Amino acid sequence: MTSIAPETARRVFRGAEPIHGMIYFTPFGAEAYAALGFTHPRMGYFASRSAPMGAVAAEVTIATFFNFNPALVYAVLPEAWTIATPEQILTARLDAVDRSLRKAWGEHVDGTEVREAAELARRAAERACNRPQGRPLFGGHASLPWPDEPHLVLWHAQSLLREFRGDSHVALLHTEGLNGVEALVVHAATGDVPAAALQMSRAWDNDQWAEGVASVRARGWLEDGPELHLNEVGRDRRQRVEHQTDVLGSYPYEAIGETGCSRLLEISERLSGEVIDADLGFPAALAARRRLRA
Repeated sequence: MTSIAPETARRVFRGAEPIHGMIYFTPFGAEAYAALGFTHPRMGYFASRSAPMGAVAAEVTIATFFNFNPALVYAVLPEAWTIATPEQILTARLDAVDRSLRKAWGEHVDGTEVREAAELARRAAERACNRPQGRPLFGGHASLPWPDEPHLVLWHAQSLLREFRGDSHVALLHTEGLNGVEALVVHAATGDVPAAALQMSRAWDNDQWAEGVASVRARGWLEDGPELHLNEVGRDRRQRVEHQTDVLGSYPYEAIGETGCSRLLEISERLSGEVIDADLGFPAALAARRRLRA
């Protein structure tokens, strides 16, 4: 095995992330969950991402998802488990993935590049399975059987790599003493994502958000003024978390080395671009940021 630079791990992960992330936006997902009987707009998201861990209590999802308002989770769990089993939900999710990627990649869905990317990503994800400790959401996903078709293998592999990295990131946020809403405030203060979008998508009300802003400001991480901007101290603390996330996230990619990472990035950026362009519901701002990074 060869060591992988943290920056390389970040680039490869980001290059392939739309291949996984589309499941949270695709209309095929909404259709699949509605067919199960889900009526709450967030039930499919929370239930499908929690389902690899089993029919867990809302508190487990709150703990592992980290930055959502607990009230939002309680609104859909454990009710979702009375409507469909985790196995039924996971089947519906994989069907939505299949339909989405077939739409994005068309006749090339079983092509050489998809197969090559799937093989590389799977090798990285299987290495990640050597270190499940402290990564509960990843561990749940790692317990699922591998699909057979290459495009689904690629999606599952990227899902594993995403949850591996995400669990590490949550642990590092805890080391900085940040709670969920405070972490979102810090993210908003980077300027990468509008504060309103983060607040709304995670369902924090204005008072809760203001309390989070006040807490981060009291730490001395924000510039003076009404706008959210990290000062030098805040940027340094944020960068420390991000860099260490990249360090921990580099472990899986050691399985394929720098050459494999370079090839996986080359292929997955093309495939991700096709996913974004396939009218699968990606928010325009998210798609634009992805293209700028590419």
